[in-house]
Amino acid sequence: MSFFNARGVFLQLMQPGPSEPNTLVSMQLARKELAWDAQTSTESELLVDSIMVTATSKDGGKTFTIGRLNQDVDRDGVIGDADKAKLAALAKAYASIINP
Repeated sequence: MSFFNARGVFLQLMQPGPSEPNTLVSMQLARKELAWDAQTSTESELLVDSIMVTATSKDGGKTFTIGRLNQDVDRDGVIGDADKAKLAALAKAYASIINP
């Protein structure tokens, strides 16, 4: 996140291994707020409205499924398939990046 954009997405790719046969993409969506501590006269950054989502692929990253979702990520007023589809597309795009 930058000074000009207070929203961010943090992604982590976990490739299949001996203990996990699936490709996983862990996603954290958050908004940054600046806070002022008057006692110490310091400014800090806080992540607020943060949600964690895990996308799972059983076919090596070609398709992803999203488990239970409790947030309306596209702000259309409905928590549903459109939200899951957008997050699955994000996971697929991230998993296809060879050198992040």
